[in-house]
This record gives sequence, C-alpha cells and structure tokens, in this order.
Amino acid sequence: QVQLVESGGGSVQAGGSLRLSCAASTYTYNIACMGWFRQAPGKEREGVASIRQDGSIKYVDSMKGRFTISQDNAKNTLYLQMNSLQPEDTAMYYCAAHGYIFRDCQPLDTAFPYWGQGTQVTVSS
Repeated sequence: QVQLVESGGGSVQAGGSLRLSCAASTYTYNIACMGWFRQAPGKEREGVASIRQDGSIKYVDSMKGRFTISQDNAKNTLYLQMNSLQPEDTAMYYCAAHGYIFRDCQPLDTAFPYWGQGTQVTVSS
C-alpha cells in the first residue's frame, strides 16, 4: 500500500551536512505520520524525528538542534536536513510511515508499519 524510497545519503567529513529525502508512493493509503530513524552497526534502531500531515513535529531529545525534519505534501516527500554531522551519526537512515490518524505521531519505530530500504550516511573524522 505504501512504498518509501530514501535518497541523499553519502560520505561526508565531520562538520558537514546532508539532506535526506524520502519519496512516498501511497496509492489509496492516506499517510498520517512519517518519521526518520537510524541504525548504526551493532546498535538498535533509534528514532530521530516525526512529522504529522498537519506539520506538527517531534524530535528525539538527542537529535534536537542539528537535525530538521520537513515535508512537501504536494510532492509526497519527506526530508531530513542534517547539519554539523559527527562520526557518531554514521548509520543507515530509514523513513517510515503510518496512517493511524488517531494515534500520536511519535518517532517510535513500533508504531510504523511501512519502511523504506534505507540510505547510508557515513561521517569521517
């Protein structure tokens, strides 16, 4: 029902920036909430931020300040602007979506049934 395709990952030096994109193909499914997550090698997946269709945003506390989530509803595209990247930001970054309009939109991975394949971000020191 929903296909999500991330892009924009790559390799950058510490202090650099990247902008990730996630293109959503929804067919007849109405997305209510989208989120960004990441998973570093050997670590559990963690939330970054989430955004409702109405534009309200929530960030995981540790991600505030350097990461900015946004969306273009007309293009069905989700973005993640990442600034001042550090080696510890190295991870596979995933976007996710759900259509539960009565559920709180939080960056909690258990709430999302639809996931993209991920895009790799590598930050070197």
